Amino acid sequence: MVSSERAVPSSSTLTGWYKSSYSGGDQGECLEVARGHAHVPVRDSKAVTGPAVLFSANGWAAFVTAVKNSQLPPTQ
Repeated sequence: MVSSERAVPSSSTLTGWYKSSYSGGDQGECLEVARGHAHVPVRDSKAVTGPAVLFSANGWAAFVTAVKNSQLPPTQ
């Protein structure tokens, strides 16, 4: 179960959402990140009123670095 301290039930309550310019607009598997918050909110771009997961700034930076360096295990 996700702690309420690590998620927001409705991401539509937050502002500043953007999708990376590297996202291929028609693939449907994109994340959006919101700027200007104490933690880094991340949501599914297809679910704009769905939940957002909150990362610490360091946690988000580590995740982005791992993605860039292909250090995440493949999904099955």
